[in-house]
Amino acid sequence: MSENATHHVVMLPWSAFGHLIPFFQLSIDIAKSGIHVSFISTPKNIQRLPKPPSDLSHILHLVEIPFPSPLDSSHLSGGEATVDIPFDKIQYLKLAWDQMQNPVKEFVSKLQPNWIICDFHAHWAVEIAQELHVKLMYYSVYSASTIVFFGPPGRMRAPTSPEVLTSPREWVNFPSSVDFQRNEAIAFYQSAYIENVTGLRDIDRLANVIDGANAVSFRNCYEMEGEYLNLYQELIEKPVIPVVCFGWAPQKEILSHKSIGGSLFHSGWGSIIETLMFGHTLVVLPFVVDQPLNAKALLDKGLAIEVKRNNEDGSFSRDDIAKCLREAMVLEEGEMLRIKTREIAKVVGDLKLHHDYMKAFVKFLRT
Repeated sequence: MSENATHHVVMLPWSAFGHLIPFFQLSIDIAKSGIHVSFISTPKNIQRLPKPPSDLSHILHLVEIPFPSPLDSSHLSGGEATVDIPFDKIQYLKLAWDQMQNPVKEFVSKLQPNWIICDFHAHWAVEIAQELHVKLMYYSVYSASTIVFFGPPGRMRAPTSPEVLTSPREWVNFPSSVDFQRNEAIAFYQSAYIENVTGLRDIDRLANVIDGANAVSFRNCYEMEGEYLNLYQELIEKPVIPVVCFGWAPQKEILSHKSIGGSLFHSGWGSIIETLMFGHTLVVLPFVVDQPLNAKALLDKGLAIEVKRNNEDGSFSRDDIAKCLREAMVLEEGEMLRIKTREIAKVVGDLKLHHDYMKAFVKFLRT
């Protein structure tokens, strides 16, 4: 038996494919290092994931936990992922996951893994880890700049208002314009800072997981957001480990096509990484959750142009989009943007660099 044979990691991703896929790819890379991985999700989500490499079948296990019926299952209509249900019904998906605490605990109790690596939704994983003496890690598929904006757990839980969210945070000790516009702040406040059907605010879920974790890891690297990664480690006084994984991406064939001159998209963090890999200039049109914060972080670094919108209602015109696309791809005033994008592509697409990040991550798991 190899020296790593007793090492085992349980993965607990949130039921959104922007979370499932990064957790899945991280699972593959961890398994390649010789550490056993149990990837937990619901049956329909497991069935929709790509097939793991066949040579890892002995060490990477996709574990189906039966999907429970929440208190009012009619809201989900058989859906088990955010893609299946309307945005305002996602709270019922969280309720269903909360009811999976006991079967997950039973599985972990029998397995006795070294680590649980969980997402923001599984606040109850803290209790499981503490009771069963298992180490816990929060793996953030969000950017470091986004998590820093919300601060350490104590700041996350503190009373706030939409108005507070429209200004850069006072604990950020370097130049940053990361914040929400008024209409974005109102929408985010309503989704994250107000108690939902689960009896808990989403921001409290995140705060509880980070507070109870032994370490925090980000789908990120120092070359992209080193200042935010270092600051967050200072704020939470825990290890913060960056690790970027590449693998299956639904738009990869499109993004790699030589005729692509730029990308107009919502500025989700996963899409940012995938697009920058190919050196495409970015035109961002953020809508929900972390997207507005990601857009601001990109603007700070000179890596994107944002479509101008009405600050009150978020409206924009086709002329606004056309203007940004011309500047990003052909106009002289967009040349510096194109240069910076090509430069960062050399970093984001550096597979050796990210292999080194993965080796450091695995070394941490083995300690």
